Amino acid sequence: MSGFQRAFRLLMGGLFVLAIAGCDTADVTEKRSGASGDRSRRDATTGLGGRHQEEGSLFGPGGLFGSKEQKKDNQGTGVAVNAFLWRASLDTINFIPLVSADPFGGVIITDWYTPAESPNERMKVQVTILDRELRADGVRVSVFKQTQSARGGGWVDAQVDPHTNTDIENAILTRARQLRIASGS
Repeated sequence: MSGFQRAFRLLMGGLFVLAIAGCDTADVTEKRSGASGDRSRRDATTGLGGRHQEEGSLFGPGGLFGSKEQKKDNQGTGVAVNAFLWRASLDTINFIPLVSADPFGGVIITDWYTPAESPNERMKVQVTILDRELRADGVRVSVFKQTQSARGGGWVDAQVDPHTNTDIENAILTRARQLRIASGS
């Protein structure tokens, strides 16, 4: 074996050891020993079939470039936004079919909905949850409305009553408060 090959293997082995040493195993050790407290809350579950996801990596939060303090914000819900606002949003607009619901980004987008009492109008709603805390400014609603054109029957954008967005936001906040009280938090 040449000196270059030996030096290359030694360098690669050293990098491998550094990579392994950079991994944080304290959470796993404390969890196995039954330790509780602040560190045990840092482990997050994905919420997908009970599979657990170890938070942090060599380059992620708590790894080589992150700090341990970043982990403290995770409450282990599997949702990156306030769970009460998320559930209340889904409950409030449950009569409209959903196109997408992203619990990590906090965005819910509905499909177009045509009320039975006004078949020439349709609306679409986007709910954005802005915070992990249950706060009055933690949710924003955008309502889009279209009316059917007399000529050609196509859909044309229409003006939405400014109070509509606020009314839906207030309904979501009221439902979120009810959910929080019911949970005992």
